[in-house]
Amino acid sequence: MSLPRLPDAPLLALRNAQVFAPDALGIRHLLLGGGKILWIGKHWQDMPADLGVDMLDLDGRRLIPGLIDGHVHVTGGGGEAGFRSRVPGLGLSHYSAHGITTVIGLLGTDTVARGPRDLLAAMYALREEGLSAFGYLGGYHLPAATLTGSVRSDLVFLEPLIGVGELAISDHRSSQPTLDELLRVASDAHVAGLMTGKAGIVHLHLGDGERGLDLVHRALTQSELPARVFQPTHVNRRRALFDEAVALSRRGVPMDVTAFPVEEGEDAWTAADAFIRWRDAGAPMDRLTISSDAGGSLPCFDAHGQVCGMDVGTPGALLATLAELLERGVPLDTALPAFTANVATALRLPHKGRIGIGMDADLVCLDENHRTLHVIARGRLHRRDGHNRIVGTFERISR
Repeated sequence: MSLPRLPDAPLLALRNAQVFAPDALGIRHLLLGGGKILWIGKHWQDMPADLGVDMLDLDGRRLIPGLIDGHVHVTGGGGEAGFRSRVPGLGLSHYSAHGITTVIGLLGTDTVARGPRDLLAAMYALREEGLSAFGYLGGYHLPAATLTGSVRSDLVFLEPLIGVGELAISDHRSSQPTLDELLRVASDAHVAGLMTGKAGIVHLHLGDGERGLDLVHRALTQSELPARVFQPTHVNRRRALFDEAVALSRRGVPMDVTAFPVEEGEDAWTAADAFIRWRDAGAPMDRLTISSDAGGSLPCFDAHGQVCGMDVGTPGALLATLAELLERGVPLDTALPAFTANVATALRLPHKGRIGIGMDADLVCLDENHRTLHVIARGRLHRRDGHNRIVGTFERISR
C-alpha cells in the first residue's frame, strides 16, 4: 500500500459566508493560507490569477469554527467485560465528517492493555492525517500511567499532552483516590501548566456514586489550587449530580457534559437538556463545554458491578446536539461556545475555537439541515459539498 501525502494547504477563498465566530458577524469573505485565516473582510478584493486561489462560494450559508471534542477515546475505550469488549479506534473521517477538527484524546478504565504509548501514537496519526490532536496522560486510576515516570515531566516534555485525565472519582471502577492523592496530581498538573503554558488541568470522570463532586468541593476548600484546574465531565449522568455541578460552577469550576444517549425516564439529562437547564439556571455560560465520549464504551452495570449492556460514544453526537439546540430555538451564537470557544479557553488552545485573523483555519460550513457541507481542518478541505475528500489511511482499504 502506498501512502498518499496530504495535499498542501493552498490559498483558499471563502466567499459570502454568514460567519458565526462564534459571535454573529454577518456576511464576510475570508482568505485562508498556510493553515491560518489570513484575512476577513466585508468587501471582496479580486486576487491575481497566478496566485492560484481556490474559490468556494458559500452563498450565505453559516460558517462556524471547527468543533473541539474535548473527550475522545482515540485508541478505543472499553474492556470492562473482557478483551472482546475493547472498542476499536475510529478513523479520521468519523470526526471530520461531523465537523470535529480538534480532538482531545484520553485513556479510561484500561491503561494496561492500552497505554500512553498507544495514546500518543494515535494522536500523532490523526495529526499526520490533518486533524489537530492533543491529549491527557493517565486514565481512571492513580498512580497515573505516564511515559517518563512523572506527571510533571510528561506534561513538560511531551508536547501533545496538556493535562491529566480521565481520572475517575465517585465510580466503582476508580482507584478510590483520597483527597491528598487528588491534590498531589492536581498540583503537578497545575505547576506543569505554569511552566509550559498548557492547560495543566485534571479532567475528572464522574461516575454514578453518591459522593458526586464532594472530593472537588473539598479540594477547593482545603487547597490554594485555582478552581479551573479541576474539570469534571459526565456531570449530566445523574440529575442530582448536574444540580451539584451547576452550584460548583459558580465557584469557578468548568463543567463538561457528555452527549450520550439518554432513555426516556432515565435519571439523567441529555446534553441538549443540560445546556438549556444550565442557561435557565443562570449558571456561567463560559464554564460549560460539551464533549462526545467518542470511541468510549457506555456500559451499564447490575447491582453486583457486572456489565449487563454496552453502547459506544459516537463523534456525531456533538453535531447532533448542536442541531437539537438550534431546533429547540437556541440561537447559534449562544449554543456554539460550548462546542468551540469555551473548550479552547479551558484547554488553553489560543488559536482554536474562534474565527479571526491569525486563528487556525478550522472551519465548518453548515447546510440548511445543520449538517456539514464543507469541513476545513488546518486549512485543508477535508469535506466538500457533503463528500469526504480526505479519509483515514485504513479507511481507504476495501475489505
